[in-house]
Amino acid sequence: MPDVPESEHNDEYVDRIANNADVLKSAWQGALEDMEALADEREDDGWETVTMMAGSTGTQHREAGDDDDDRFGMVFVVPSNHGEEFTEVFGDKEFPEYEVYRREVDGNVFLVVEYRDPETETAIFVAAQYELRHAPGMVHDAEDAGEFYTYVQKLDGTILGVFKHDSHEKFVPYAERIDDWKPEV
Repeated sequence: MPDVPESEHNDEYVDRIANNADVLKSAWQGALEDMEALADEREDDGWETVTMMAGSTGTQHREAGDDDDDRFGMVFVVPSNHGEEFTEVFGDKEFPEYEVYRREVDGNVFLVVEYRDPETETAIFVAAQYELRHAPGMVHDAEDAGEFYTYVQKLDGTILGVFKHDSHEKFVPYAERIDDWKPEV
């Protein structure tokens, strides 16, 4: 019988994740409910809204990408069935305003990002979740550049839209303490 390789996770880590599964599930459910409530408020005020759940959220930094890929920021991977609706609404609008509603639970960050175009009264909401331990490289790149990006893309890597922000701070709790962290590559 061949040797079974050691897991990269120790038993304590696995136990912690298993014990917190209900807490994390509840936090995710809360983010989805918050997103729907925020969208309902905008719609009540006459705005057009789109809500999307990121099936996966990545923190991208320059050292982790290909040599040709200088992107950094947060990547929201959305299901293909939301891609068309997003593209129609995103169109040629500016979305100069945004707000981030976030909650951190046991090293996981749960976000609802609201992108607003007040001129057309259009809002896009994205619910997402990522692990804070993956943020350092992204934060360092944002601080070096003095700007931050969020990307909406499909699973196949097709970028549907890019949003530029003046800072990463609304997206990352404890960002001021990241200097002591090492990015994960």
